[in-house]
Amino acid sequence: MSRVYLNGEYLPLGEANINVLDRGFTFGDGVYEVIPVFNRTVFRQQQHMQRLRNSLEAIYMQDPLTSQDWTDIFSTLIESVGTPDQSIYLQITRGISERDHDISLADAPTVFVMSRELQNKNYEQGISAITHEDIRWSYCDIKAITLLPSVILRHRARQMGAREAILIRDDHVTEGAASNVFVIKEDTVYTTPKDNQVLPGVTRDLVLELLEDSGINYQETSISRASLFAADEIWITSSTWEIVPVTRIDDEPVGKG
Repeated sequence: MSRVYLNGEYLPLGEANINVLDRGFTFGDGVYEVIPVFNRTVFRQQQHMQRLRNSLEAIYMQDPLTSQDWTDIFSTLIESVGTPDQSIYLQITRGISERDHDISLADAPTVFVMSRELQNKNYEQGISAITHEDIRWSYCDIKAITLLPSVILRHRARQMGAREAILIRDDHVTEGAASNVFVIKEDTVYTTPKDNQVLPGVTRDLVLELLEDSGINYQETSISRASLFAADEIWITSSTWEIVPVTRIDDEPVGKG
């Protein structure tokens, strides 16, 4: 059985328990990160941890651990997993309190980390996506554990034989249910700029760096619904999916399919 980290201890997963009055359970009061590990090396650790600190600051919390603490935890968990390519999940909640909205009642934060084998999604041939109204809240730049809207959107996509939902707000693309979106038209790559409606994806930023290094034109700009459906290509990106082509959208081929 794999080991996990919980509040200063390394435990078998089956022995890790959270108090039912933890605010992550009663309020969804917490944030998280998902970080890929390739050949036992944490991928873009500094960028992921900066995003974690940004999310914590946005919900009036501070990082409860030092950078070295996080590195030590990651190293210990990575070595406990048999495969070299892994996915780290970490979650920080505000901790235990009586069920009251007042955040000052919380005690010490709850810190949970686990690592597991990185699954091969086999999406090289592309996936289908649907479009859907963006039903989420107005602080999507916070990587919060309150993911029910995204769960519902992914389920609706699956009901329609697709793998992802590309979200539309005010007739413009925001992002996927759990991904960032790129639209390619002729010789230019377009992606939505980072704001409170879009999670600042670490893989998204890496793709822009690669485009810049390769001399490929790109623009961070608003993408209309019409531009989405007129695209020559569509990509989605995430830390565990990496870069995935979308070949059908709302059951219609993208570009030449």
